[in-house]
Amino acid sequence: MMRPHDLQTLADVDALERLVGAYSRAVDRRDLDLLRALYAPDGTDTHGRGYDGPVDGYIAYVERALTAYEATAHYVLQTAFEIDGDHAEGEVHKLNYHRTNGPNATHVITGSRSLDTYVRRRGAWYFRSRHVVLDWVDRRPADPGDYDDPAATSERGAAGPQDASYRVVPLLARAFERKDRT
Repeated sequence: MMRPHDLQTLADVDALERLVGAYSRAVDRRDLDLLRALYAPDGTDTHGRGYDGPVDGYIAYVERALTAYEATAHYVLQTAFEIDGDHAEGEVHKLNYHRTNGPNATHVITGSRSLDTYVRRRGAWYFRSRHVVLDWVDRRPADPGDYDDPAATSERGAAGPQDASYRVVPLLARAFERKDRT
């Protein structure tokens, strides 16, 4: 039989995994309102030489950085969390795909980890800080015919609300909406 403490830990881990997944969705769908809502108001983000500071500046950095990419996909591979009351820490291993814009597009694939601290406020978990560690990079030319291959006949993903997820699974899309982060 599980003790109440064990059930709370399971619920907290689930909530933290959902938070981490919502981050990937926010970046890949370019939903900057969602991205902002995932951070505590006093949250910070460190993305190496790209950005190190408060969340509002990070949102502006992400908006600028994403203009260089036709598509992005951030995949969470594994997570480890330690929870202490309303505070938690985590290490999130990620595989990240970026396809640059233009006729000479490239695929940029990275393996990274986010070293996170989290805070629970009024029952919801938020990022208090994210610190990205880059483990490896693979960069290669993109072939203009990539999407013509028979293995690539599925509907293409898109940034923003024109992505199929908003139309095909609207209940899930609405689940990512976060209104209050105070």
